[in-house]
Amino acid sequence: MKPLLKNVLILILSLLVIGAVFSAASVNNKPAVETIGVTALVGKINQDQITRIEVKEDTLSAYTADNTEFIVKKETTESLSELLTNYGVPAEKILNLNVEVKEPSLGVTLARSFLPTLLFVVGLSIVLWLFIRQMQGASSRAMTFGQSNAREVNNKNNRITFVQVAGNPEAKEELSEIVEFLKTPKKFVDLGAKIPKGVLLMGPPGTGKTLIARAVAGEANVPFFHISGSEFVEMFVGVGASRVRDLFQKAKKTAPCIIFIDEIDAVGRQRGTGMGGGHDEREQTLNQILVEMDGFDPNLGVIVIAATNRPDVLDPALLRPGRFDRRVLLDLPDLKARQEILTTHTLNKPVAKDVDLRRIAERTVGLSGADLMNIVNEAAIFAARRDKKTIQQIDLLDAIEKVILGPERKSYVLSEDERVMTAYHEAGHAIVGHLLPHCDDIHKISIISRGRAAGYTMSIPGEDRKMHARQEFLDDMAMMLGGYVAEREIFGEITTGASNDLQKATAVARSLVTQYGMSDELGPRTYGQRDDMPFLGRNAHENRDYSEKIAEKIDSEIAKLLHDALETATAVIKSNRPKMDLVVTALLKNETIEKEEFTTLVGPAITSPKLTPKPASN
Repeated sequence: MKPLLKNVLILILSLLVIGAVFSAASVNNKPAVETIGVTALVGKINQDQITRIEVKEDTLSAYTADNTEFIVKKETTESLSELLTNYGVPAEKILNLNVEVKEPSLGVTLARSFLPTLLFVVGLSIVLWLFIRQMQGASSRAMTFGQSNAREVNNKNNRITFVQVAGNPEAKEELSEIVEFLKTPKKFVDLGAKIPKGVLLMGPPGTGKTLIARAVAGEANVPFFHISGSEFVEMFVGVGASRVRDLFQKAKKTAPCIIFIDEIDAVGRQRGTGMGGGHDEREQTLNQILVEMDGFDPNLGVIVIAATNRPDVLDPALLRPGRFDRRVLLDLPDLKARQEILTTHTLNKPVAKDVDLRRIAERTVGLSGADLMNIVNEAAIFAARRDKKTIQQIDLLDAIEKVILGPERKSYVLSEDERVMTAYHEAGHAIVGHLLPHCDDIHKISIISRGRAAGYTMSIPGEDRKMHARQEFLDDMAMMLGGYVAEREIFGEITTGASNDLQKATAVARSLVTQYGMSDELGPRTYGQRDDMPFLGRNAHENRDYSEKIAEKIDSEIAKLLHDALETATAVIKSNRPKMDLVVTALLKNETIEKEEFTTLVGPAITSPKLTPKPASN
């Protein structure tokens, strides 16, 4: 419809332009004609200046002996002779005039007679045509309402393979069997082997679940249908189930192929939650998925890959053998994987030769692949804004801080007293974290406001760790309270700047007592069970499985851990006041201190002792 209207408008505008050009040309080539009134015409006739008159409806063209033309307008209903007689022109002078009456052409007459009716009929026809077309479009949309909206990815033009997916070697190895089955299914069928119909990709957001699913299709070079779990669910019951049937019918026609359902927890959550009953649209859609994956009709060559970051809320029927019985975990990348991901995202970008991607990878502990891609993109934006031709190391470092902490708030100007207070606060964090053996390395200290923080201390672990010891949590709590202690010891006053630190330290202390069993008083057990409500998608509340007496002990133990951490931070700050003053002076001067300068000011960090097994007791 839109292209048709566009073409019609272009045609009309073209005709108008052509007509205007020809009209302008004809006007320019024809000499100017003077228009006079009836009284002037009568005067010229009485003076015998007019020899010939042409009558064209309400227009008179009067010509003199030298063929000079004058235009005169008259009433359409009044004849020339009546006009001249009424103005007192003698009859003999009227008889001496050469009067010629010109009738309009047949085409003009017909156009005047039928053009209004024709325009009305054409306009009415166009309105009726548009109305009928809209009705037909609504009817066709109603007929296709239950069809799947899955997008088929063409591997010919946009093919992705495992080489382009950095990291996740275990996931690639697990999925390589799926690729081999899609390439040569007969080898498995001859031996009676059944390849899993469903593969569930689990992992935090941004770890590359969609990307690695596309890589499976690219490696096997088969069609790839991509749809989100939320696209099945509609207001009307039965539409989602219809779309599931249509999707699997399309997949069977193009088998072997891959169906990728992103965020399957949108329709695959546990049934029987009391929301909507058994006729809930989401449950009907889930039931149809279960039937299609393990029904009476075998789907040979159709493999369903689903992705979720909430596997704990999925219905058990989805996870049983015959459905999503193969589960692949995509975890956050380690140091080596982060370096590979950064290398992948910088391949097509002009990067300076002195850029050290390993150092960037060391500073991005805990970030996902999507975060790393965002860091490279932000670095490119920084370089462009700074009129650089290549992306340099400083651009990448600034991008890390922007992604983790937020952009610099240059308009957030601190007073001199606030700058000094912020400098001591951040120096307290840094000194305590640097001198306690189990804290992470201090990489940067700044009193430049970012996000909601007036300043920040960036601490990054020297290596990726999967397990954490009790002493690490205790030292981290002391570091969190370092800013609070610095304000109290230096100024004898505390500010609201330590509120977030107190929240974090309290949360760590509570986890030590209630989740990790690291309390000497309460022993090795957990306290409190969190009831997951799948239809809410979050932890609704905590079910207390302990008495009020135990609750008092939990509160007492949390307070004791926080008090011990406070005493540890106080001892470190009191014994290292000169080093803190050096750090504060440098911060007030430069606003930012990097790791090398900080180490020069306060000395090397205290390394944590290695864990050694105790000798066996007799």
